[in-house]
Amino acid sequence: MITILAEKPSVAREIARNAGATRKEEGFYTGNGYHVTWALGHLVQPALPEGYGFKGFSRDSLPVIPEEFMLIPRQVKTDKGYKADAAAVKQIKVITKLWNESDGIIVATDCAREGELIFRYLYAYTGCTLPFRRLWISSLTDTAIRKGLKELKDGHEYDDLYLAAKARSEADWLVGINATRLFSVMYHRTLNVGRVVSPTLALLVQREAEINAFQPESFY
Repeated sequence: MITILAEKPSVAREIARNAGATRKEEGFYTGNGYHVTWALGHLVQPALPEGYGFKGFSRDSLPVIPEEFMLIPRQVKTDKGYKADAAAVKQIKVITKLWNESDGIIVATDCAREGELIFRYLYAYTGCTLPFRRLWISSLTDTAIRKGLKELKDGHEYDDLYLAAKARSEADWLVGINATRLFSVMYHRTLNVGRVVSPTLALLVQREAEINAFQPESFY
């Protein structure tokens, strides 16, 4: 049995149809020697600071730099703090069960840095050691899927893509966690700072300032 891991249910459905895995089960399709399942985006993420023993916002605890990043199921924010996303935990269990029944994996997450990371984080978190190959396609037409399944790549050809994605993920964590905690302590209220959110907010503020400073002029 081979398990094919897609990134989204809709993609899994198209791949399953072309692979002959036509029987629908809870969280996957099966048939013709294949299980076809999906990841629902990032099911696994680096642990939050509390997982490394850093509790509360304190200048004395900065910088927060783990010796080694740990992986945990995707977290959601609640009134009582963060907890594991029930949907993510459920799908991780489905994927783990299928991998335990399989002789190999076909990685069919999106053909990009984040798609590779979605699989590799799951692979590492579950402790899986199965061999894996890569379905590398840019279209979900029947022709492209069937051709891709016949021309699978060695999964380790994409190790550098994974390492680039992992570096991005950990850098975002380090910048976001430390900058957010520092500015929150400095200004005595929670201020979310990060690689993406801060430049984006700066663009909005700059544009708003330009609008407010606009002086109408006659034009002929």
